Order: sequence, then C-alpha cells, then structure tokens
Amino acid sequence: MRPRQWTKNVFVLAPLVFDRQLTNPTALARSLAGMLLFCLISSCVYVLNDIMDVNSDRMHPVKKNRPIASGALPIKGAYFLVAVLLIITVPLSFWLSPAYGIIALIYFGINLAYSIWLKHIPLIDVLIIAACYVLRVAAGVVLITVERFSPWLYIVTTLFALFIGFGKRRAELTLLEGEAKSHRRVLDGYNIPLLDQLITIVSGTTVVAYSLYTFTAPNIPANHAMMLTIPFILYGIFRYLWLINVKHAGGAPEELVFTDRPLQVTILLWGLSVLLIFYTS
Repeated sequence: MRPRQWTKNVFVLAPLVFDRQLTNPTALARSLAGMLLFCLISSCVYVLNDIMDVNSDRMHPVKKNRPIASGALPIKGAYFLVAVLLIITVPLSFWLSPAYGIIALIYFGINLAYSIWLKHIPLIDVLIIAACYVLRVAAGVVLITVERFSPWLYIVTTLFALFIGFGKRRAELTLLEGEAKSHRRVLDGYNIPLLDQLITIVSGTTVVAYSLYTFTAPNIPANHAMMLTIPFILYGIFRYLWLINVKHAGGAPEELVFTDRPLQVTILLWGLSVLLIFYTS
C-alpha cells in the first residue's frame, strides 16, 4: 500500500489552506477525511500496479523487495486487498460528496489506464502523473465551500508534478543504466539530454508561475508578503536538482522527503511561512 507515498495526498488539503479555511472545523474535518480516502484509493492503484509489474519488479534492484514481487504477499491475496479497499472507499467517497466520489473514480480509472497502457508511452506517462496531482487538488476543492481559491495553484501543481516526474525518470535512467528498458519499458523513449531539457523548462516555469501566484492571486495579503516564500521554492528546486544530478537520487521522490534533511527543513519553513502570512496578516 506504500504508506510513504501517501504524502502526495496532502495536495487534497491545498484548497483548505490556501482558501484560508484551516480554522473552519467543518471544512478541516471534510478535507482530512478526503485525504484519508485518497490514501486508500491510491493504495488500490499501487497494489494493482505491483500485480501487473510483478515480473519486471523481480528484476529491479530495489522493487524486487516489494511484498508481491518477493512472494511475501500472494497475488490472490493482493486482489482480495484491492476488492476490500474499493468496497470501503467508493461508497464513503460518494457519501462524503458526490463530486468528490466522481473525482475519486476518475483518478482510479486514469491510474488503471496508466498501469495497463499509458505508463509505456513517453511524455504521456509523466503528464498522467501530473494530472493525478491536479485531481487531488480538485478533490479538495469540492469538499469545501471555496471562497477565493486561485486557479494559479492548479498551474503550479501541474508544473511541480511534471518537474518531479521528469526528475524521477532521469534518476531511474541513471540508476538502471543499460538495463533501464527491461525494468521500465517507457525509459527506452527517454535519454538524459532530453530529460535535462524538459526539467529545465518545467523548473523555470514552476518558479515563474509560483511567483506570479504570490502577487496576483485574489486571496493573498495585500502587502505581498507571500513573495517572501519564493526563496524556499527556489532552494527546494535547486536541492532536488542537486540530488538527482550529483547524488543520483530521486528515483523515489517521496523517499527524499523522509531522508534528506535540507529538503525537510525547506518544506517546513515554507509551510510555516505560508501559515504565518495567510493566517496572521
């Protein structure tokens, strides 16, 4: 079920935080419930993906230790787990909000298509990853009564996800070297120069888009204090680039959140500064 990857689902809380409703008990409870359900829905996807990739995972230096690939969890047991999770999450999602339930089903359907087919198509694979991040934000929007949530955050989320996705592909190419295609077929459609160009494009546009958000969004403080958070975004991007280019990390971006101390400090300081600016100004 990959609990470490549940950190991606904090994007469900983005509308709550950036619409200044963190102190609204009802909105907070609904958003937290939505985030929890998204964790379970995404786990369905992870289990199905591991079932479909069991043979290639067994040849991977890291993924071979996953429960299904290693044989610790029988495939029949994995299918049973998926069925149980779906029986729990689908009704609860529609009970929480019909619109949320529809988004959850779209997310599951897109990921199912990704696991079966789309993950083998270069560029489309990363675009699908980005779309799933945007769906998380959209799910958070429909759970609360949005007052002044800025559409700029959809753009920033998309660009950020593309940056992480292309960085992950680069790290995988570096780690697997000549055996990349046998582990992940889509890697045959990428090379380091192409990925470096794509990363340069999306990293630059991410900074520009976030910067524009900090002084054009309708709900930010009038003193433009949000611009003070731009340095944290810059350093976070620079740090991730350093990790994938110098340390050859980034094959599992969610792992970096738990292991790289400078990145952790940057995220913490950015989050605290956002809360301070939004809720005390």
